[in-house]
Amino acid sequence: MKYLANVVTLEYDIEKCTGCKKCVEVCPHGVFVMKDKRAAITDRDRCMECGACALNCEFAAIIVDSGVGCAAAIINGMITGGEPACGCGGDESSGCC
Repeated sequence: MKYLANVVTLEYDIEKCTGCKKCVEVCPHGVFVMKDKRAAITDRDRCMECGACALNCEFAAIIVDSGVGCAAAIINGMITGGEPACGCGGDESSGCC
């Protein structure tokens, strides 16, 4: 599943990666794979900004603003039973872009 193109806050520093594979294991959308004994990003636009990768990276190789953006708005709307609202200025009739 992809969200919006080129808006994700995901940052990855390959130099800090030790190849522990935790990001690969915890990412629900397969954003990370192992390549040459280090993590590599398959497609940044698949990131839903849940923060699991950054929270599990002991070496600060991954930074992401979790709980932001349209993906978070959709998830929060599902949890609370309300309409999603991300505040991004998208079509207000749909609640989220």
